[in-house]
Amino acid sequence: MLGPRPPRSRARLWLASVLLAGYTGFVAVVTLWPKPDELQFGSAADRVLGVLHRVGIPQAFDVDALEFTANIGMFVPLGFLLGLILPRRVWWLAIALLPGYSVFIELSQAAFLELRDPSVRDVVANTTGGYIGAFLATALRALVNARDRRVVDRALWEREAERIGAR
Repeated sequence: MLGPRPPRSRARLWLASVLLAGYTGFVAVVTLWPKPDELQFGSAADRVLGVLHRVGIPQAFDVDALEFTANIGMFVPLGFLLGLILPRRVWWLAIALLPGYSVFIELSQAAFLELRDPSVRDVVANTTGGYIGAFLATALRALVNARDRRVVDRALWEREAERIGAR
């Protein structure tokens, strides 16, 4: 006879939710700061480009390419955390939520921030990064689920072997 079903662990959901809320706020601050020059990314971008060019990245990889790549990278954690939070039955929500957040940012920049340059290119980069993160979370969850299934199957097999051997 089976006893009551063991409770699900909520640690992953709780931790991922807290991190998602914090990181979403961080992205909002970075992307909706009224005066982007105050964030001083320009000098950091020049230093990063200098290092990249010294290690062999072609000169054609310029500030625009770095910004596009950074936009992708900035949204990977959002997609990853969202992928950890959403239940499997509603994973498809990430397909709408990730570009939706990016469109919200760009529309807010266009409507309220005259020193910001909203663009469809940013939406594409952000969405790409978000989808990469969501895919990584889905793959990680599948790997953990497969591992857990093997552990449970092995424990059940050993218990059954013990029971049969005990007769």
